[in-house]
Amino acid sequence: MCGIWAIFGSEEDLQTHFEKACKISHRGPDSFCMQNINHFTNCLFGFHQLAIMDDALGMQPMRIKEFPHVIMMYNGEIYNYKKLRDHYGFNFTSDCDGEVLIHLYGRGGIDFMAKMLDGVFAFCILDTKTKKVYIGRDTIGVRPLFRLYKEKQRVLAICSEAKGLLGIEKVEEANGISQLLPGHYEEYNLGNDGKAVFVCQNQFHSITVVPKWALETSCQIPNADHAANIQFLFTEAVTKRFMANRRVGCFLSGGLDSSLVSALASKFAQENGVDYLFQTFAIGMSTESTDLSAARKVAAHIGSEHHEIVFTPEQGFEVIEDVIYALESYDVATIQSAIGMYLVSKYIKEKTDTVVVYSGEGADELCQGYGYFHFAPNSKEAEMESHRLLNTMYLFCGLRADRITAAHGLEIRVPFLDHHLVSYILSIPPNLRTPKGGIEKELLRKAFDGTDLLPEQVLWRKKEEFSDGVSSVEKTWKAILQEHIENLVTDKDMKDAPEVYKFNTPQSKEAFYYRKIFERLFPNRSSLIPYTWLRKWMN
Repeated sequence: MCGIWAIFGSEEDLQTHFEKACKISHRGPDSFCMQNINHFTNCLFGFHQLAIMDDALGMQPMRIKEFPHVIMMYNGEIYNYKKLRDHYGFNFTSDCDGEVLIHLYGRGGIDFMAKMLDGVFAFCILDTKTKKVYIGRDTIGVRPLFRLYKEKQRVLAICSEAKGLLGIEKVEEANGISQLLPGHYEEYNLGNDGKAVFVCQNQFHSITVVPKWALETSCQIPNADHAANIQFLFTEAVTKRFMANRRVGCFLSGGLDSSLVSALASKFAQENGVDYLFQTFAIGMSTESTDLSAARKVAAHIGSEHHEIVFTPEQGFEVIEDVIYALESYDVATIQSAIGMYLVSKYIKEKTDTVVVYSGEGADELCQGYGYFHFAPNSKEAEMESHRLLNTMYLFCGLRADRITAAHGLEIRVPFLDHHLVSYILSIPPNLRTPKGGIEKELLRKAFDGTDLLPEQVLWRKKEEFSDGVSSVEKTWKAILQEHIENLVTDKDMKDAPEVYKFNTPQSKEAFYYRKIFERLFPNRSSLIPYTWLRKWMN
């Protein structure tokens, strides 16, 4: 996880952009580089490094002697970089996984490069020979990439977060900042004057298609047994994400998803001689919260060094504005669940030396784990909803996972969003994946049943929303938030809401409260999220 920022075609003194690039310094607290490119005087790169792999030679923007005309900057992790390096005989000059982008681009061009990447990433490549710029993003959008393109002025600016682009656009272009679509790359030409001209946008990956790299350089799934294949692919998704030169830990709520991730990651650490005790982190509003209780059982079972964070309502209220600034969103469901993640991430940053953190994000979208899937009219509609959620994760749960951890200089890793695993599970007949008999994620549970990876009561634990799992015995976190906000927003505020906020009009006092904070921090940028997250098939 790092922060990338770049501008092409700017007529301003490039040093005036320094402050904008520094707005994302939290994403890479280890070092910072701002660099001009020879013969491209109106272009500028800014890079904030979180050193995970080869902090010295992995500094960016990166260029290598073999392809001196290619300048690369990226944020993310490429999990198959060693396989690609060995498969094609690439001569690496560093131990940085990102170097493989330059070699792949030099070998086969942008489309070949993008299709061969197994990982989560956002990249920017400048080819000084062809005078082209390419920007792209991973299949599900785990790593963010915002861009602002001013067609008349022929200026392109990109950043890992929207806040780094504020002030570049004019007032009439206030909503010109947008996210690059996941699984896509864009191509721009740079004229002799260094100005940027949009050429095309291409999709190189989709969630339902088995990726090219899996077909050419990776192991194939073992047999026709769905549970066995899920166990194989998910175990591979967890273990290949362990690559790091920094300490690795895991968020552990005690639910099925984070428990499976924690157990497999801890098992891998123990079997591969990692020289530290694997850490797990749980948060709740009292020591009796269901999340903390279940997480305690899991930690004891897997032998992790377990940390419990107990927070008060007041501590949650205090960070609401910080959470909204980090998220760049006013979505109610996203903010509610982000507060606890913000507090536990803050604890990890301040109290431990863990930098890489696993998470169970994505399992509910992929495996139809949300409670409302029990009300789906049929398996076909449930399947369509699962696809919709996965394709929009970058606007909600994926956004939360990246921004909240990045706000504290942590790197999150999400094995449930592994492209190979996702494409396989989505290929299973829909009627086998829809919740039945009050049990969701049955195939995932069966995949690890009888393995002793987790206690049985955890493996088959019923799904709870985060706001319920972290709650005190007396009242849910959601109810506490709503009661706190009730007197902070008047009935007149709600009556005037359709006129004050015409786009995504707040439908509750809680929504109004968050929206008011958002508009103060990001005025006129309400289109950063196209709609708010809601359950289907329920009143």
